[in-house]
Amino acid sequence: MKQTNLGLNLSTRKTRKREFLDEMEHVVPWSALMRIVEPYYPKSKTGRPPFGVETMLRIHYLQQWFGLSDPAMEEALYDVPMFREFAKLDGPMARLPDETTILRFRHLLEQHDLATDMLRVVNDILQAKGLMMRKGTVVDATLISAPSSTKNADGERDPEMHQTKKGNNWYFGMKAHIGVDAQSGLVHSVVGTAANVSDLNVAGELLHGQEAVAFGDAGYQGVHNRQEAKGPKWFVAMRPGLRRKLNPFIEPDFVAEKKEKLKASIRAKVEHPFRVLKRQFAYVRVRYRGLRKNTAQIVTLFTLSNLWMARRNLMPQVR
Repeated sequence: MKQTNLGLNLSTRKTRKREFLDEMEHVVPWSALMRIVEPYYPKSKTGRPPFGVETMLRIHYLQQWFGLSDPAMEEALYDVPMFREFAKLDGPMARLPDETTILRFRHLLEQHDLATDMLRVVNDILQAKGLMMRKGTVVDATLISAPSSTKNADGERDPEMHQTKKGNNWYFGMKAHIGVDAQSGLVHSVVGTAANVSDLNVAGELLHGQEAVAFGDAGYQGVHNRQEAKGPKWFVAMRPGLRRKLNPFIEPDFVAEKKEKLKASIRAKVEHPFRVLKRQFAYVRVRYRGLRKNTAQIVTLFTLSNLWMARRNLMPQVR
């Protein structure tokens, strides 16, 4: 007996991946980002014409969203029609970029530090739409692991990465330091360092200069004395050992604990971008050697995380 499909066209089912790409199609400001890249993009006068800036930018973002290496991205363009459609390569005779072309585009962005320009443009758009207030900043850092094995062509670990101890555990890799808007939790500043660099040393670089207040965890104790971090009024968490000694039955200690809880509720905004980075985009380990390449990728990921976190506010305005 022939089996029927009950009138359901399974080929049109909208998967979570397609829904995600449909949202990104609407919220990413493609034209503004393309204008950043175009002055540096090579223009061939002979031979085959290069792929368009928009196509290469879309492919680059697909890599970031789905954690694909250059060879894996090339294969995905052949295997996944949805990716070709998103990259505007869905024509019957369309040629597809190889992994070398994809790598060269990434190197172009790294060489001219275009990821930082893209973050600034995206944030200007978000601020114009009233989604970033810029009155306060929350700073924090997260560890990103790097391969500690020496079984590679050079026979050594990445010399720009270092190890550090957190709690009772040792980590090898780098740190991603960020400054986020205290109102919205959107990232406005990103700095990449080796893992052994103190959070305190980078605090001043995470301020944009317009904030009146700034918040940090106990790792930023003493930031008030740093010349480069002066300007906003700092609210830094009490050290855990001192906080545990507070007696809730004594009024000064009770008030101090209430203040710590209030500061913690504001600092929680900085955890949202880290969650998107590590859970939504599955970025938990560096992909390249060297701080510059990995920092460029992290800046791109936080740019995309801002758009993802603000997507519900952006979607109605573009439909």
